[in-house]
Amino acid sequence: MIDKGLVQIYTGLGKGKTTAALGLALRAAGHGGKVLFYQFLKPTALALGERCVLQAGLIEGITLRALDEPWDMFESMGDQESLRRIRQSISEALKELQTAAHEKYYDLIVLDEIVFCLEHGLTSLDDIRRLIETRDPHVELVLTGRGATQELIDMADLVTEMRPIKHPFDKGTRARKGIEY
Repeated sequence: MIDKGLVQIYTGLGKGKTTAALGLALRAAGHGGKVLFYQFLKPTALALGERCVLQAGLIEGITLRALDEPWDMFESMGDQESLRRIRQSISEALKELQTAAHEKYYDLIVLDEIVFCLEHGLTSLDDIRRLIETRDPHVELVLTGRGATQELIDMADLVTEMRPIKHPFDKGTRARKGIEY
């Protein structure tokens, strides 16, 4: 489907990184592409709107997978056992994704929140570099999450930074079902 696979990064402090990646996944599937949407740090227990649609099989061509490891953005970073488990799970997932990218099981692979994982030391830049460098040249990779480093940005072909200008969270509005999750 893709003549030359590129590496895209959606990063920044603003809302919309996962949403943009989902839009791209829909576009690729709409043209007959095979897509893997892999969510890091969003355990299967989270009731996310995109999961409801993708797991119901309403969209052909998109496979959704998630790192099924308990994770809490506020508590897990201070728990050494949680950190050990999540690092191990991410390492194993990246090895599987490296094989999938190298063997071209998919045309597009989205690594949702992998940039956040890198920023917080849950994975290594070497593991991500290896995935990028060993993928089939026809596989498009999308990495999302806050905190893309310059070194990671240098590996990408397209980088979009989501920047918050105004957000209802600033006035105390909580995350809304069907909009933020």
